[in-house]
Amino acid sequence: MWNEARIINALANTLVILALLALLVGGLFWTLRLPMFTLQKIEIEAQQGTNLQHTTTKEVESALSGRLSGNFFSINLSQTREVFETLPWVRYAAVRRIWPNTLRISVEEQQPLALWNDTQMVNTWGQLFTANRAAVDNEDSLPQFIGPDGSERLMVQRYAELTRWFAPLDVRAKQLTLNDRYAWQVSLSNGMTLDLGRDPGADAPDPQVGIPGALSFAQRIERFVQAWPKAQQKLHGRVATHADLRYPNGFALTLAALSEPVNSKKKR
Repeated sequence: MWNEARIINALANTLVILALLALLVGGLFWTLRLPMFTLQKIEIEAQQGTNLQHTTTKEVESALSGRLSGNFFSINLSQTREVFETLPWVRYAAVRRIWPNTLRISVEEQQPLALWNDTQMVNTWGQLFTANRAAVDNEDSLPQFIGPDGSERLMVQRYAELTRWFAPLDVRAKQLTLNDRYAWQVSLSNGMTLDLGRDPGADAPDPQVGIPGALSFAQRIERFVQAWPKAQQKLHGRVATHADLRYPNGFALTLAALSEPVNSKKKR
């Protein structure tokens, strides 16, 4: 009898504990579903050290309409972040909860470096993205990159080198063209076009190293930049429209045609 009583007491205690746990769980679920925890606000902020120019709260709310489910506790932050990153101008987003009913999104916007093949843009990380080009304040000042798929990062690297080398001449690259054989052509802001030939770094596992024995991209540019001021003096006012840098020991210039004297026109 004593053993049976102990078993009954233990069973009763277990049932009481289970009942209490059920009440606690039920109370927790009821609390979590209170209207105060329904998401009511979305806050957008720029990541530290950046500014937001193209991403607005209205645009974000429109993108998220019908795509978010759950409340403050149950919403999936990873999926929400992925939704934010589908917006054209958002490169990266971090999402966090702000008690008791707010989502705060920290946004890193795309920073366009150049136009890409007339259809997209490439950012400063060498990544392609598609967005409204009319929203770019300085679209006309962006260089044009024309190249094969997969060459975006190489072109960003080479553009950085060109910018550094041509800075002393107060000239910038307006267009970079890389053909399927990885030969370069560069159009400059002074109207000159440069032929640089094949890129020895493009065929190597590490573009910074390149192929042993080949004249590097930077060396060709450096040689031209150092020689150009003296070469320009020898032109005596003539305008150079094209420079071929593919020669092993120098470069060849193509000059614009001389304007016809006014007197010769009158004689005709």
